[in-house]
Amino acid sequence: MASVLKVDKLDPQSGTALEIGTSGDTVSIPSGATLDISASTLTPPATMPASSGVNLTALNATNLGSGTVPTARLGTGTASSSTVLYGDQTYKAEPGGAWTLIKTKTASSDAYIDFVDGASGVVFDGTYKMYCIQAINIEVQTNNTEMYVYTSNDGGSSYETSYDALTVRGFNWRTDPTTLNVTSAIAHLGSVGNAGGKACGITLWIPDPADTSTYHYVYGQGFTLDDGGTFRIAAATGGAHETAEAFNAIKFEQSSGNINTGTFSLYGITT
Repeated sequence: MASVLKVDKLDPQSGTALEIGTSGDTVSIPSGATLDISASTLTPPATMPASSGVNLTALNATNLGSGTVPTARLGTGTASSSTVLYGDQTYKAEPGGAWTLIKTKTASSDAYIDFVDGASGVVFDGTYKMYCIQAINIEVQTNNTEMYVYTSNDGGSSYETSYDALTVRGFNWRTDPTTLNVTSAIAHLGSVGNAGGKACGITLWIPDPADTSTYHYVYGQGFTLDDGGTFRIAAATGGAHETAEAFNAIKFEQSSGNINTGTFSLYGITT
């Protein structure tokens, strides 16, 4: 039978290290017994054995040093590229109507400003069903020149020059809506002066440029101030290229001279 040693305390014969058992032995604490180390320091091994952590509390997440928390541990539902994690810890469909800033370009005496899908981080394809470009405080080099907008179906290698374009209130007034007004640019903004303080602002909407079922088109609004001090507001500007094809690049260019300053921001809109 096993021997039983009954003592109230074990101390090392010398020093401060006390060893129980020999390497390879198993030291067991029987069921119902309590090992109280609440007032002591516990030094665990570098590699902890597999065990349930259900009773571990007050764990600090900042101490996680590596690895990735599985998405299933973050919330309920299905985590995917089309869902987001909400505050109630459930994965749900991405909300509609969200604006995503894709790219901002700042003009600095540029011949044109363009956005080409796949170039410099630009997304301009079927990812979004609606795109919007906001052009702010545009100042130009050559006095009283128009801002034109062009589209391309070959990544900007060439730009189309045949459109049914329409601009109302001040520019290219289309008196007969049944008559095509074919122009070189898909959208025209009015004359911009180059004297101090003269500027141009544009909001341009581009529906699904990857759609091949309809003519590709753009539409928007603009404000210009020419050198004669005339304020012009384009209540509607835009046009269509009469080919049912996708397009993947768009550019802004003056009818003459460079675009000196201003910012052009491309947004994708989740509809």
